[in-house]
Formats: sequence, structure tokens, C-alpha cells
Amino acid sequence: MQALVIVAHGSHLNPDSSSPTYRHADTVRETGAFDEVRTGFWKEEPHFREVLRTVESDEVYVVPLFVSEGYFTEDVIPRELRVDDEVGLDDPDPGWEPRDATPDDVDKEVHYCGPVGTHDAMSDVIVQRAESVTGDPDVGDGFGLAVVGHGTERNENSAKAIEYHADRIGERGRFDEVQALFMDEEPEVDDVTDYFESDDVVVVPLFIADGYHTQEDIPEDMGMTDDYREGWETPTEVDGHRIWYSGAVGTEDLMADVVLERAEEAGADVGDAVERVRELTGGVGTPADD
Repeated sequence: MQALVIVAHGSHLNPDSSSPTYRHADTVRETGAFDEVRTGFWKEEPHFREVLRTVESDEVYVVPLFVSEGYFTEDVIPRELRVDDEVGLDDPDPGWEPRDATPDDVDKEVHYCGPVGTHDAMSDVIVQRAESVTGDPDVGDGFGLAVVGHGTERNENSAKAIEYHADRIGERGRFDEVQALFMDEEPEVDDVTDYFESDDVVVVPLFIADGYHTQEDIPEDMGMTDDYREGWETPTEVDGHRIWYSGAVGTEDLMADVVLERAEEAGADVGDAVERVRELTGGVGTPADD
């Protein structure tokens, strides 16, 4: 038997924080690729430390629903799953090869996968998010695309995933312009219209769930609204540009594809589940790196 466990941050304050996690788990569950599909959280139940006890399977694939490599994926989650002694996190450049471990207190082989946000397939999800917000499956010509992250000068990994996906999408030539922007470092999303010549700009935040940053800070910072409580129109004209704001990329249904691909990398037998998820979600029909 093989099980999939999707682990995410969750929130005590925002009930919508865990909604994407549950939805992606349901999508994977519908494919029948795993005997069990479970979820675990840092701020909700079941907790990271307890989640392995909620599965009966002796082989467990753990996929972090996080945007980047950092404190949670390299420290907190391995520690709480009791696999930190075996995943090589002391290596100065461990990369994100799948890591196998057997916690002392559960009779299970745990395959610890990399975060979804650093997988190549996330580029497809960002593009799919642009299609969803514009309602145009061919969106690109005449449009700019801004991939937005939190960013922080204290942790260079925070920006790497955003820049990586912006570069990959830019190389495809689908959009007239592609730019990585940030909340807490340069170039800042506050000045989004300064970085684009295109009249239409799609803004996709590389966040897992909608919350304070995506539903309050970013729309106000971009000038789409003076008060997030009053809402905003999509698109909204800002400084002569039409801004199409998508909200968190992690709410896009195609995210389930990235979860599956992370598990498959670690050796999970997913059969045709990737193709089925792409059909279910209207996602791209070819692998992300084709």
C-alpha cells in the first residue's frame, strides 16, 4: 500500500488557508493513484508530528505544499516527521532529490519530497492561472505577466523560485513581457506599472493560499483599490494599464498535478494520474519541460 500526505502551513486565523490543500488532496484522491491521501498542517490538525499515524500504508510519500526551500521544508517538517537525521539537511547544497527515511516510532518508509513551488511544473500552473483570470486559454499576445513573491533580504531562497519560474515562462515567448516582482524587496510589486510597457498585465502571486498578503496588501499596493474591504474590479485600470489580478496561484486546480509529479519523482506509482489531473483541470497536455 502507498499513501500520499500533503503537508501545508494552515492557519488558526484564516479558515480559507487550508482550503486549497483539501481540494488538491480530493483531486488526487479521485485519480485512485494512492491507497490513502491525507493532509497535515503546522497550524491545524492533524499536526505534522501526528500525520504519519493517520495512515495505514507502509509506504508514505510526503509532499510539502510550500512555495520555496527554506525554514519549514528544510527544518520544521523533517524534524516533526522524525526524518531529519536521514534527509541530509546538513549538506551545504542538498538540492531536492527525494529523500527516504524510516522514523523510529512508526513502521513506515517515508519518502520526503521537495516543495511544490520549486518544481518545473509550477510554471504551467502560473500560466494556467493567467488563463483562468482572463478567461482566455490563449492569453499571452499583447500581455505582460508579473510573477509575485514575498521576498526578503534575510533569505535569498525566498526569491529564487519566483525568479526561476519568471525566467522559464519568459523563455517560452508566450507573453510579451515577464517580470518577477516582490513585496519586501526590489523590484517591488507596488510599482508594477513601471516595469511593463504592455497595456494589459496579469499579476499572479506565487502563494499557496489566499490570505492577508494576496487579498489585502497586494491589491492595495498595486493601486487596484484604496481599501481591500471595498473589493476591486478585474481588470482594474492603474496608471494607464489594465491589471488582471489572479490571487494565489496555489488555488489553481492544476496544482494537484505538481503534487503528483513530486511524488512520482520519489518513486510513487501514479499510473496515468498526471494525465488524468490535467484533463480534469483543463491543464496543459504535455510535460512542463517539453
